[in-house]
Amino acid sequence: MFWVRLRSSIILTAILITFMVFGGLPLFLALALITFIGMMEYYRAVGIEKTGLAITAYILCALFLALTWFTTLDWGIAGALIWPDMWTLAFIMLCLSVLFAVYVLTFPKFNDRQMVYAFFGLIYVAVALSYIYKTRIMDDGAYLVWLIFLCSWGSDLSAYSFGMLFGKHKLTPVLSPKKSVEGAVGGVVGAAILGTVYALIFKEHLTEFSNPVLSVAILCAVGSVIAQIGDLAASAIKRNHDIKDYGTLIPGHGGILDRFDSVIFTAPIVYYLIVVLQLWG
Repeated sequence: MFWVRLRSSIILTAILITFMVFGGLPLFLALALITFIGMMEYYRAVGIEKTGLAITAYILCALFLALTWFTTLDWGIAGALIWPDMWTLAFIMLCLSVLFAVYVLTFPKFNDRQMVYAFFGLIYVAVALSYIYKTRIMDDGAYLVWLIFLCSWGSDLSAYSFGMLFGKHKLTPVLSPKKSVEGAVGGVVGAAILGTVYALIFKEHLTEFSNPVLSVAILCAVGSVIAQIGDLAASAIKRNHDIKDYGTLIPGHGGILDRFDSVIFTAPIVYYLIVVLQLWG
């Protein structure tokens, strides 16, 4: 199993680097594919993948992706923050209204829990993952976007290593018995160290920060906390629905959501932390 996971990780990393380097339309289309697969995995887990609610959500997701593409063209940091997010908020409310309309017009075909699942899937997967693309199109985005993955996957590796070496106190004994408080702290420290090293190497390309090293270290530490919450949240959802993995697409890892569970939480937080740190200088 270890070698299967390692091979999958190497292939996934190579694909990730390729699309992140290219950016633009190739990255956007890759994220769109990941988004639809992730939504299908989530809807399958909660048991609504073949319902009218799920189909409506897929259509709304396609509209959201189109909105994201057209409202982030040539706007830079100010546009990426204000213009697209203004429409994103309006679109989220539209999605809620449309799904409620399907719920009430077909009543009692669906229950309120299913309607909430459909809406949550849009926010949890589609909206959250869109922030990877939004980060990539920022000024210095080719370098800033990697902070998302340092916070999530770097934190995960650090937490695992610290936990194996020093873990004694259970973090969430019922939900994830193998995770420890020491591992969680190690994840934060490890992410901050990785961020510091990254900033020292690429500080000339992180021109939006007055102090790149300090800013990135803080960002990665905060991002690590969010990433670990995201990882545990995904585990909680799977426990609630009695499944081990969301899918089998990635050998040794599971589905898209199993690999991107922490990234989903981290991407929006990293995006807005970058904006705040830039504004503060």
